[in-house]
Amino acid sequence: MSLNEDKFEALHYTLNKTFLLKQLPFVAELETYYTPEGLEIEPKECVRDLGIQLSNTQMSWENQIGKMTSDARRISAWVLRAFKTRAKRTMLILYKSLVRSKLEYCCPLWDSPKISDIQQVETIQRKFTKRIQYMCNLNYWDRLKRLGILSLQRRRERYSIIMVWKMANGEAPNNIGIRFYQNDRLGLRAEVPTCPTTTQSSVATKFHNSFASRATRLWNTLPSDVNSAKNLTAFKVLLGEWLKRMPDRPPVPGYTRQNNNSILDWILLVSREGEA
Repeated sequence: MSLNEDKFEALHYTLNKTFLLKQLPFVAELETYYTPEGLEIEPKECVRDLGIQLSNTQMSWENQIGKMTSDARRISAWVLRAFKTRAKRTMLILYKSLVRSKLEYCCPLWDSPKISDIQQVETIQRKFTKRIQYMCNLNYWDRLKRLGILSLQRRRERYSIIMVWKMANGEAPNNIGIRFYQNDRLGLRAEVPTCPTTTQSSVATKFHNSFASRATRLWNTLPSDVNSAKNLTAFKVLLGEWLKRMPDRPPVPGYTRQNNNSILDWILLVSREGEA
């Protein structure tokens, strides 16, 4: 199969981005790539691959989240203009099918733990649910309970856990090499990958927040009766029931929060309350 070399793009991830380093002659040579036909591949600050915006700016997902929330905001505004009704059932159907789907595409990959990113995505659902009948006087956390829906932050963690289950049960390729083992008391567990202690702190933080590290830690919070399910449908049901026990209070500007609302934050508190 021949490839269109005119469409090749190069994306560089560099730890040291100082101006002086870029002036050295050999740096340009190291960052220059050519196609088999001898064409220089054009370097880019941001590239799009399968609908995901990849940026070399601090290896962040700001471009992806910005583009995604912009599209979702535009569709949300169209829905509110095109449909006069504000009935709960109709509004939720429209939101789930037209708006929320835009905010969850490939979310296990780009899921960001940054509070600003979480709030930016959550704002779309927060503002839409406020327009639903009888919901305008409730705060966002109470609206989630009344409508019976999860925060977008919690749904992204749910998707990551489901992806790990698929890897463990051979329903999705385990290309990142997550290792699983059986524990007599805790059920199926995943080994959390680690990076060397000498790793630069910024790189270690990125590694800690990557899917391989974050998703395995989320998986290891599950009790044995949930992670041992062998059927995907049964697993989703058990996971949903287990998540109902977790408080869901996503970061919202102006709200006093107890933590960052991750399952990793709540699991310790829920465990302590259960022991008490």
